Amino acid sequence: MSCNPAIGGIAKGQIVREVDALGGLTGKVTDATSIHFKMLNRSKGPAMWSPRSQCDKTKFSQKWREELEKIPNLFFWQDNVVQLLIDNQTVVGVRTIQNLDFFSKTVVLTAGTFLGGLIHIGTVNFSGGRLSEPASFGITEHLRSLGVEVDRMKTGTPVRIDGRTIDFSKVEEQPTENDFHRFSFQSSSNKIIPQRSCFITYTNTEVHDILRTGFNDSPLYNGTIKSIGPRYCPSIETKLVNFADKEKHQLFLEPEGTDTYEYYLNGFSSSLPLRVQYEAIKKIKGLENSHIIRPGYAIEYDFFNPTQLEHSLQSKVIKNLFLAGQVNGTTGYEEAAGQGLIAGVNAHLTAHGSSESFTLSRSDAYIGVLIDDLVTKGVDEPYRMFTSRAENRVLLRQDNADERLTPLAHKFGLIDSERWKCFQEKTEFISNLVNLLNSTKAKADTVNPFLESIGESPLTESQKFSQILSRPNVSLSQLISISPKLKQIFDKISEHQRDEIAESAEIKIKYKGYIEKQIQATEKSDRLNQLSIRDRFDYKSILSLSYEAREKLTRINPETIGQAKQIPGVSPSDISVLLVLLGR
Repeated sequence: MSCNPAIGGIAKGQIVREVDALGGLTGKVTDATSIHFKMLNRSKGPAMWSPRSQCDKTKFSQKWREELEKIPNLFFWQDNVVQLLIDNQTVVGVRTIQNLDFFSKTVVLTAGTFLGGLIHIGTVNFSGGRLSEPASFGITEHLRSLGVEVDRMKTGTPVRIDGRTIDFSKVEEQPTENDFHRFSFQSSSNKIIPQRSCFITYTNTEVHDILRTGFNDSPLYNGTIKSIGPRYCPSIETKLVNFADKEKHQLFLEPEGTDTYEYYLNGFSSSLPLRVQYEAIKKIKGLENSHIIRPGYAIEYDFFNPTQLEHSLQSKVIKNLFLAGQVNGTTGYEEAAGQGLIAGVNAHLTAHGSSESFTLSRSDAYIGVLIDDLVTKGVDEPYRMFTSRAENRVLLRQDNADERLTPLAHKFGLIDSERWKCFQEKTEFISNLVNLLNSTKAKADTVNPFLESIGESPLTESQKFSQILSRPNVSLSQLISISPKLKQIFDKISEHQRDEIAESAEIKIKYKGYIEKQIQATEKSDRLNQLSIRDRFDYKSILSLSYEAREKLTRINPETIGQAKQIPGVSPSDISVLLVLLGR
């Protein structure tokens, strides 16, 4: 796992659901090793709901190994790649540190934070991709020599605490949620391994004063690290500077597994000297007598300019080379998983001589938003997905990921017949429920006792079930309990799928107006976005474009008008010029 033993979170959870809908295994492995589950943003509309699981770090890796070894025709070779084999700006294989050459039609580079990785703890620094794991050298230098643009990024991780030394009576417990929600539609809704609670505590002014004494020796703060840092997951020292008026910051104690006492102190990422981290933690409520297992640290690493990629994640500089994950300037396992799936499918298609590519648009998926942002806008900080980045988030919900993407997975052979059958059954049940709700009327004398029992105004005449369900305090499960017709459909659904199917049907009814409005806006935008402009213009010669637009359009060479609209510095008037030229 990554440094944080969790999968999902705001918008990241939607990506994991999308990976699952496309046949990926991340959701399935997460469900099998989850020790704490929470649906974030429940107080907001369903477009914002985001699943997050705390996983058993060891069991997660073991489960992945089991799943990978089940895959036929997948073979492993453990080694360290130090160079790509290039022939006429086309990748033809890789060379390892053992001086072995592996030849291939395509290569996917997914090196995480390991390329040129440098770890910092105060004034101490040493090479590493993660603590106690070696960094990788050679690939960056080779790609730079071939014209690939390289830069550095930085991120941090917090201390790990010995759970035996935490005073849990002083911290706030966060129990796991035990409802039907999960990441994979094929997983059982029952939790497989024992569940653990997370806990909340806070920093205080005394903690802050101690932390400030180490600022001069903090490479994340004092300028020792020149590379780009994450705005949305800042170190504790950055929080104290940017939010100097706050007297406390929330921290989460998150267990790393069922068979270990190690806890991850989320919210306390730091590159401060060990002494300062140690003294500050002793002043945190519940951690007065805590023992540190390992310190927090910062890491800086190489990444490649993602605007040099196609939407298929193939390099524009080196043919048949695909890049995915942190090497493209992103953060998180979730964003990396989404990119890895797209890069892997396109590498396969290319290797088999297909002229077709596998891409997702901004209206298809969060994965589509992620990749479009990367290749169109580039990155000026480690990229992290948020629901606010998706203009079509009403349509890109976690509950309908398979509805959006599983037909595409079926088309490209990414799922087996069993998964396709499950999907067809699910969509049929949802459709039947929605149709029945829209066509069946409830008699006032039948439904009024229920409405009055929940404080809702009674009916004066018969009304469609869909209209009744549109009331904020009415749920589909309640209507099913009083309608034999609804119950007849519901009873046919397998038990572990019932609640998820009911939720999807309920959202379609309650948010029908918002969904239809979003669909109309998306269709209008998509018509414009599909206008192809790749290689159609010599932008430098179009003087009616702004200088910045000419420069950026020439460099990025967007595929469509839609992509051109996303480029920072390309104004609406620049787009109008291009549309006029297309009309001519």
